[in-house]
Amino acid sequence: MPFPPPVRTLSGPRRRTLLASAAGAALMAGCSSDKEGSGKENPGAGPTSAEERARARAAADSAGLLERYDAVLAVHPALTARLAPLRAEVVRHVTAFGGAQGGARPSASASASPSVSVSPAPSVVVPANAKDALADLAGAERTLSDRRVAALVDLPGEAARLLASVAASGAAHAYLLTEGAR
Repeated sequence: MPFPPPVRTLSGPRRRTLLASAAGAALMAGCSSDKEGSGKENPGAGPTSAEERARARAAADSAGLLERYDAVLAVHPALTARLAPLRAEVVRHVTAFGGAQGGARPSASASASPSVSVSPAPSVVVPANAKDALADLAGAERTLSDRRVAALVDLPGEAARLLASVAASGAAHAYLLTEGAR
């Protein structure tokens, strides 16, 4: 059974039209530049200084993790087949954040010397037992992943997505390092 037509016809704009035009005006006002008082830098102008600092820190953190992988591999070369894919991902993370490219086994931290030594860096202590070394590496991955998740709040769009992706990868690495030991 069809509904009867409305008793009276309304003149003037409909409620949907008014709401749509008000929403459009609000969107246009949200697209203002920094000069107009939005307090944020123009997203099309490139990365903000906070974003650049976050990327530099993430690159340095990944480089430090790479140094840790290299130290474990230097002390426990039998783990090479197991750690090589995870280490390769960490190299990609360094590159994704704009860090120094490479993947050789030198010390890769931002403050490290340019030597190409295969021996572990003095700042990284590797347990003599391979199982403990893997647990230590998993702990480093987990800690860094947690710190990256906490840093997401302060980052805009693309930088936050990249950091979230790398944090998820680090959590997966921690899982793989601990599950293989069981």
